[in-house]
Amino acid sequence: MPEFVVYAILIAALAAAVLMTRQRMTKGSECCGDIAQAPKRVRVQDRDKSHYPHQVTLSIGGMSCENCAIKVENALNELPGTWATVRIGDKQAVVRTKQEPDLDAMRTAVRAAGYIVL
Repeated sequence: MPEFVVYAILIAALAAAVLMTRQRMTKGSECCGDIAQAPKRVRVQDRDKSHYPHQVTLSIGGMSCENCAIKVENALNELPGTWATVRIGDKQAVVRTKQEPDLDAMRTAVRAAGYIVL
């Protein structure tokens, strides 16, 4: 009888693993385990670099995939007069601004997205 319980647990675990893998392959997956499509990018309308005289580079903690980078980029791009590009490989955000950079607002936006400025 104890062997039956062990086999039943193994079969249930295998079935759950197969279902989760199938779900991830068909729907996509975020690094944090949520099954979802990649976040939609917030596009900056003004992409003329000459309109952004200020630039800062922020080191971002907590990112581990492209979806994370998109979330951070979106959070920064929602700030007025800001155009951000996030590089997941470097774990950095290059932020161009039309006015003097407001680092506190940037930190708050990144934190609200679930990440940190190092």
